[in-house]
Amino acid sequence: MKSPKSVAKLEELGRVRLSPSFFMRDFLYSEIANLHGLSNIPDDPDLAIAAGTRLCEELLEPLSATFGRIAIRSAYRSPTVNAFGNERGYACASNEANYASHIWDRRDEAGRMGATACIVIPWFADRYERDRDWRPMAWWVHDHLPYSRMEFYPTRAAFNLSWREEPERRIDSYVAPRGCLTKPGMENHTGDHSECYDGFPSLGH
Repeated sequence: MKSPKSVAKLEELGRVRLSPSFFMRDFLYSEIANLHGLSNIPDDPDLAIAAGTRLCEELLEPLSATFGRIAIRSAYRSPTVNAFGNERGYACASNEANYASHIWDRRDEAGRMGATACIVIPWFADRYERDRDWRPMAWWVHDHLPYSRMEFYPTRAAFNLSWREEPERRIDSYVAPRGCLTKPGMENHTGDHSECYDGFPSLGH
């Protein structure tokens, strides 16, 4: 598929079904693009679709089946939108750092395909408002799903959730306790963490 140059072709791209619950259109909204009149359309739709399909099938669908509705806060960014956001200080990393992350239609420097979405899980957001602890969701995902990276933020317990070929399996947070929760080589990386998310539903229920 070529990058859309007409409304009809953009509608066609938006209708691509990435998984039972998600369509490509769900991931193309951008406040930066809307406010500044920029195009948030993939240059390589086929790569974006392939990466987004893995993100949806392997991570978002199991989360939706387990916790209910998933709200997409930020997902695909075109290189133009991401570079603009980085230059303006809109909390966007550099394009190079976001290849195979928010920029779905570029492989990273190692040649790996990947995709990231910043999501809110309402079921967990309500819980987070009571105790302000983001770690139960982090450990639940770590124990159940083939994620590559997670990064947690303070508003409604939103977090970046990444799928990537050859996953890194690293969790970081901008919420206290800030920093790296786990990564390969840390003592807490392996084993069962179920005591950290007591009361959570089992996968797919």
